[in-house]
Amino acid sequence: MFSNSPERWLTRDAWNDSRAGSQGLRQLGKMGSTTCLFLDIGGVLLTDGWDRHARKRAATHFRLDRAEMEDRHQLTWNTYQLGKFSLQEYLSRAIFYKGRPFTRAQFRRYMFAQSKPYSAMIDLVSRLKTRHGLKIAVLSNEGRELNAHRIRKFKLDGFVDFFVSSCFVQLLKPDPDIFLLALDVAQVPAQKVIYLENTPMFTQVAEDLGIRSILHTDYESTRAKFAAFGLRDDKGGIRAIG
Repeated sequence: MFSNSPERWLTRDAWNDSRAGSQGLRQLGKMGSTTCLFLDIGGVLLTDGWDRHARKRAATHFRLDRAEMEDRHQLTWNTYQLGKFSLQEYLSRAIFYKGRPFTRAQFRRYMFAQSKPYSAMIDLVSRLKTRHGLKIAVLSNEGRELNAHRIRKFKLDGFVDFFVSSCFVQLLKPDPDIFLLALDVAQVPAQKVIYLENTPMFTQVAEDLGIRSILHTDYESTRAKFAAFGLRDDKGGIRAIG
């Protein structure tokens, strides 16, 4: 997964050099052409895979003690997302630590069924890739089995060039190293990347590394922000944003 180059495009030392240096990188980014998009999955391309709303629905559906389920989830979820627990192990600790009137297979099917696509966003990214010849990378915090299901079910590998998933690389956003690793794999300098993400803290980390970022809230505003960065969509006009 790591680059064979003797130097990273942007090293941790360079990131730590100075506030002025970071500002300079951001200014350079504004002038550079974009060749690569970094994307989040949950909240951007798809719904979140297993967020608090999904867990609340599951607790109601399976008649679980929601507070107890949530406590055990919080103690185990990051370990699963880092690839150090399998889904089987996560379920053993969060749900099946005692007898249940339902099976693991039933719960797993329910869990996977919570993922839904944002089809307009998937289509937008696919069109931008084709029109502008972009390299597409996903940076996501997801456990292995859920990540594999979402990639396969919604055919994300049909337009994404590579996945830097937390379960593969054992790094979680907002750790800057996951962004640095993605730059190494992409072999693209930070100033030629745009990062699309719906979590403000993660866009701030990316910006501090010189990666221009779009905080995603909805399809139309994101489409307009891409256009402002020179990535115009070929489907109709772009509505201006303030």
